[in-house]
Amino acid sequence: MKDVLVIGAGKIGQTIVDLLARSGDYRVTIADRAPPALAALPRDAEVRTLTLDATDGAALRSALQGRFAVLSAAPWQLTVRIAEAARDAGVHYLDLTEDVASTRRIRELAEGAARAFIPQCGLAPGFVSIAAAELMRRFERLDSVRLRVGALPAYPSNALNYNLTWSTDGVINEYIEPCDAIVDGRRCTVPALEEREEFSLDGVLYEAFNTSGGLGTLCETLAGRVRTLNYRTIRYPGHAAIMKALLHDLRLKDRREVLKDILENALPATLQDVVIVFVTVSGWRGGRLMQDTYARKIYSAPFGGEQRSAIQITTASSICAMLDLLAQGRLPMAGFVRQEDVGLADFLANRFGGVYAEPAAAAAPALARAA
Repeated sequence: MKDVLVIGAGKIGQTIVDLLARSGDYRVTIADRAPPALAALPRDAEVRTLTLDATDGAALRSALQGRFAVLSAAPWQLTVRIAEAARDAGVHYLDLTEDVASTRRIRELAEGAARAFIPQCGLAPGFVSIAAAELMRRFERLDSVRLRVGALPAYPSNALNYNLTWSTDGVINEYIEPCDAIVDGRRCTVPALEEREEFSLDGVLYEAFNTSGGLGTLCETLAGRVRTLNYRTIRYPGHAAIMKALLHDLRLKDRREVLKDILENALPATLQDVVIVFVTVSGWRGGRLMQDTYARKIYSAPFGGEQRSAIQITTASSICAMLDLLAQGRLPMAGFVRQEDVGLADFLANRFGGVYAEPAAAAAPALARAA
């Protein structure tokens, strides 16, 4: 059995632990700095708990000794600290971060490392790059790659048309930080919440706009190969306008803690959500300009005896699939590993990654069988 440490006992961390513990192939310890968060976890003889402050470098390195890997489901602000400790302890490192600066630092740490560093293993960044890479392989020459992803309430009921389904810190960060893109063949940054567009899928109208981090390392991978590359977050119409007013007109982008407090006390969380993945690639094939699209909807479902949100299911499954592929020797065992280097067929064939392969209508029964 592989000994792994999961840092962060939030909803995503809990789901990761459930998946790994139930597989029978991992000895799992979940760590968090808050004892109440650990005490609230379901009792499981296969899972150990550890009270750990990830800002304490010595304690963190000690907790990593002898592990196969560490999986970070902690707030993005702790990403670099955990990665540095993993490098020092000589263990494989995986995370869910969407923070661009943190990923740059992880790439530096991966240079010459004896273990694998695999950041951005969630939904977006993460799986969406794997799906995009599969489409890109079908073309002789690329023109544009457009990635659209959203985690939305199934039943929106407020002016923002939004409920909290993900880390509030993460959402605020991606709404504020500059966004990587390729425009007219040149790498650049574009502002978050801008370049809004509307599209319809299955008869439902959505908006999409720039947010930070969703491209992962695709800008580097596709430099000089595409005319257009961008990532936009999917929401219901009207969301972007209100968030721009809050962040810019009321200047809450400079008072993130205030905005976080407002959102967490005004917007209820929900487990009834839907994840949408919509990737479009165009390019030349057989002398013609062609377009291929990958689209998936994944809904919340019962899992492990309780209801799990779609964002929990997809995010946790992605990082568990990457860990599984690593443990099976199907990924590089050292250095920096990019999401787009993973084959979609390998990912979907994995016992965890298979949640993305199911049609929306069959996703819940499939998860119920897996539980």
